[in-house]
Amino acid sequence: MADSIPLNPVRKNSKRGPYYSSARLSRYSPEDEPSNLDEMPLMMSEEGFENDESDYQTLPRARVSQRQRGLGWFLLGGWKVLCGSCCDCLAHICRRKKELKARTVWLGCPEKCEEKYPKNAIKNQKYNIFTFVPGVLYQQFKFFLNLYFLVVACSQFVPSLKIGYLYTYWAPLGFVLAVTVVREAVDEMRRYQRDKEMNSQLYSKLTVRGKVQVKSSDIQVGDLIIVDKNQRIPADMIFLRTSEKNGSCFIRTDQLDGETDWKLKVAVGCTQRLPAVGDLFSISAYVYAQRPQLDIHSFEGNFTREDTDPQINESLSIENTLWASTVVASGTVIGVVIYTGKETRSVLNTSYAKNKVGLLDLELNRLTKALFLAQVVLSVVMVALQGFVGPWFRNLFRFVVLFSYIIPISLRVNLDMGKSAYGWMIMKDENIPGTVVRTSTIPEELGRLVYLLTDKTGTLTQNEMIFKRLHLGTVSYGTDTMDEIQSHIIQSYAQVPSQPSNGNTSGNTPSRKTQTSGPKVRKSVSSRIHEAVKAIALCHNVTPVYESHAGVNGETESAEADQDFSDDNRTYQASSPDEVELVRWTESVGLTLVNRDLTSLQLKTPSGQILSFYILQIFPFTSESKRMGIIVREESTGDITFYMKGADVAMASIVQYNDWLEEECGNMAREGLRTLVVAKKSLSEEQYQDFENRYNQAKLSIHDRALKVAAVVESLEREMELLCLTGVEDQLQADVRPTLELLRNAGIKIWMLTGDKLETATCIAKSSHLVSRNQDIHVFKPVSNRGEAHLELNAFRRKHDCALVISGDSLEVCLRYYEHEFVELACQCPAVVCCRCSPTQKAQIVTLLQQHTANRTCAIGDGGNDVSMIQAADCGIGIEGKEGKQASLAADFSITQFKHIGRLLMVHGRNSYKRSAALGQFVMHRGMIISAMQAVFSSVFFFASVPLYQGFLMVGYATMYTMFPVFSLVLDQDVKPEMALLYPELYKDLTKGRSLSFKTFLIWVLISVYQGGILMYGALVLFESEFVHVVAISFTALILTELLMVALTIRTWHWLMVVAEFFSLGCYLASLAFLNEYFDLSFITTWPFLWKVSAITLVSCLPLYIIKYLKRKFSPPSYSKLSS
Repeated sequence: MADSIPLNPVRKNSKRGPYYSSARLSRYSPEDEPSNLDEMPLMMSEEGFENDESDYQTLPRARVSQRQRGLGWFLLGGWKVLCGSCCDCLAHICRRKKELKARTVWLGCPEKCEEKYPKNAIKNQKYNIFTFVPGVLYQQFKFFLNLYFLVVACSQFVPSLKIGYLYTYWAPLGFVLAVTVVREAVDEMRRYQRDKEMNSQLYSKLTVRGKVQVKSSDIQVGDLIIVDKNQRIPADMIFLRTSEKNGSCFIRTDQLDGETDWKLKVAVGCTQRLPAVGDLFSISAYVYAQRPQLDIHSFEGNFTREDTDPQINESLSIENTLWASTVVASGTVIGVVIYTGKETRSVLNTSYAKNKVGLLDLELNRLTKALFLAQVVLSVVMVALQGFVGPWFRNLFRFVVLFSYIIPISLRVNLDMGKSAYGWMIMKDENIPGTVVRTSTIPEELGRLVYLLTDKTGTLTQNEMIFKRLHLGTVSYGTDTMDEIQSHIIQSYAQVPSQPSNGNTSGNTPSRKTQTSGPKVRKSVSSRIHEAVKAIALCHNVTPVYESHAGVNGETESAEADQDFSDDNRTYQASSPDEVELVRWTESVGLTLVNRDLTSLQLKTPSGQILSFYILQIFPFTSESKRMGIIVREESTGDITFYMKGADVAMASIVQYNDWLEEECGNMAREGLRTLVVAKKSLSEEQYQDFENRYNQAKLSIHDRALKVAAVVESLEREMELLCLTGVEDQLQADVRPTLELLRNAGIKIWMLTGDKLETATCIAKSSHLVSRNQDIHVFKPVSNRGEAHLELNAFRRKHDCALVISGDSLEVCLRYYEHEFVELACQCPAVVCCRCSPTQKAQIVTLLQQHTANRTCAIGDGGNDVSMIQAADCGIGIEGKEGKQASLAADFSITQFKHIGRLLMVHGRNSYKRSAALGQFVMHRGMIISAMQAVFSSVFFFASVPLYQGFLMVGYATMYTMFPVFSLVLDQDVKPEMALLYPELYKDLTKGRSLSFKTFLIWVLISVYQGGILMYGALVLFESEFVHVVAISFTALILTELLMVALTIRTWHWLMVVAEFFSLGCYLASLAFLNEYFDLSFITTWPFLWKVSAITLVSCLPLYIIKYLKRKFSPPSYSKLSS
């Protein structure tokens, strides 16, 4: 029967034959044929489909456009690419990455290993003791700004080039470097401490002489390691033995895949059956393991025992593995280590932290290059006007050094201090308590984000399930009417006299069974509720665990069991939190799961009776079947029943005809509930025996085993009796919906990347309003080769304004063949959901968006599986959640709740970017104005390369006299926080980067040239007999102009700004008394000095105030319209 099942549905499409015929060939051919597919373009529009010609213009652009590389390319940045590739090549040769191979591992014999495997040590440090200083210096001097200052400062050691005092150049540079080195050293020390703590954890290792304690970092491939309950697994192992008598244990994988539900792992049968632990050394056995790879959801290997005749072979799969960084949740386990250190799944899936550089820093770096060019041009002009006389080359360099103030070194100091101030403000904000800034170099990035990539479990949801609805077709029960269900259950079991447990349940149940067999008889509500609750209590993979009496006695007697079952310490373990919640709910209404092993389970009724059931078969849930089933035989009556539950799409065709299921499923889904349809079928002994024979036969077949097994199970899945529909809610984090709406209105595109199942992810996307109610959802069908991906992408292209849901496997296929097209299509979607994503895939998606869109990305998550994504993004945000602190420690910003992200971006992101843009440009203006004055001065005095202001005047100008008012710009804000949150649309302007662009920079250059010219020419025109007066008048006017310009730039005054203005003015006036070598004190105290300074200052500033007033009146910015 199974052989007749077609492997793939064939699409019928007459109109579009030419494309689909070649696609079909590739769909069924064992391997993709690129030759066919290269002639089959991916359609760019609907019209293209009607066209029968092969259209080469629509082939992936990435392959078609080979850039012409010439001298222009080399000068415009090609040299960087070439240098970078040379460095990568050298690094690759130095590291000589070893090829990963499959291996044979002998139990307890590390010395038998054929190869040397990596050390099992965790290493998160960026540098070692030798590379620290060179590494930090390289990170600093790769910026043009710092390299430029280094060259200028070094030039001052040459006597003929010396312009001023050495300290005026070296003190600021030394300060910047010292701060950076200290900060990096502290971070590196913290990383070292964390690694040391993890590497020195002790584990028990089994040897021929018994147990010995070893450090985590000393564990080798082939070691037999004992891991106790709640202990971290130190390396990738094969599960050999457990203290649990059923030969299985649960592990927590939240730090690996982000799922908080526990996973059931099964010990290798051959080693679990050995009488004692010591016998592991008396057998001769080995494990063959495939080469280390990224996929955490699959494993292939074999276990072989040689000392028996015939030798025992067992195949190993993912359920026999214990991956590193997971935690044992039940019992004590013994495993043999197969991968260590860099080869473990968790390390292979971790990307290393990169040094993040903000977009604003890159923009400022570009502007400083432009300023340097202007500086060189200005110097050449000066030398040219001199007529290239004498040692003109030396004069040229002197002019370059003279105009070096055009690029102020205080730019880095001011910006770094500003960033620290923003970080402090974020951490002190009472509206987002518990927020920590871990990377102080990129707060401005928060104001430039276009894509937000978020995890689901624990980030958008709390991962706490609550049973909300039970629907029986004619009657529906919600949270407020659960007590009615409880009374019906009590009533159902009360009809039976409660005598010592076992056989006496037959009094009631069989009568109901006979009633069921006659389909004409209408059952009472009470009996329907009873059957529904019983089905939910039986059909699952949940195991009850008792903390206090775990593994005390081998076999539990009935009396002991009873005492055990009343234990308050019962907890449930399952591979899904939905399952646990359903069993908890049946307990709350009176039917309690009290015991379960591999072959039986027991339920306790409200009156305390124990109902025993034998488990005959279990059909586990898979993402393909979307349902799970169980066949049980009731001990007291011998009745065999097949129970099944699953998604409505899978169950609709299996259950008997009804008119309510589809409508009610739709209603529950709109409420954001996860729905499950529950059904049953009574089987006679003959029916079951026939099924069992066919099932066992199918399981032994060599070809198409999975298909044949599925076909046999499907023969049972017909005309099942529909019992009920359940609705469970995964509670969302507080205020997730309004936060997502706020972010959407701010123009941020949100992608949800989760390791969870497709149905769950889609359900959360709807309930969190990530996908709005009126939007369609396009679920990308599973694709496995190029042809299928081609067809599916074309189907997706015809959809407009719909959210995309895609699984990790399909995504990988699409990216392999159609990366450019896929990203282009996905970026047009209002929302994207990627489910079943591995940690590495999450990071790949982030990198993909960065490369294809050149927009800033932000990743937010709470588990160890989100670390790679957080580190890859331009801005990583970690949430301290139930899944531990791993994500929050690796992130740039750590928050306590998802809702805080709204304020972090809209308020702090906006302020940080706007303030840094204003601060950066103002500091540049401060340098340019003095360079303009120097240029005017030199040109008047016969192009002499003599500095206008000497020694302390320059140091004072860059520090005491102007630093505080300029730095007070970090307190400026254009919009009140309430307004920024009320109108998130204002955020869209920030992503365009208009606050700091070549346009705004050019305006500042013009202002600087105008003011520098006015100040210098004014002083020269008004100066008296002595040259000293020029310096006095121009410098005083310069200081006043700077203070007035700060006042002009400020949008919202803060009391500290006023203090800074007056403090700086006071400092300058006080220092005049000590500057007698520069100024004539008798002249400074006269009226002429005062009016000349006032006149020059007025001419330099008044026009700018008038222009600002007119601009605010006739072309106000969008935010000022709101605030007015």
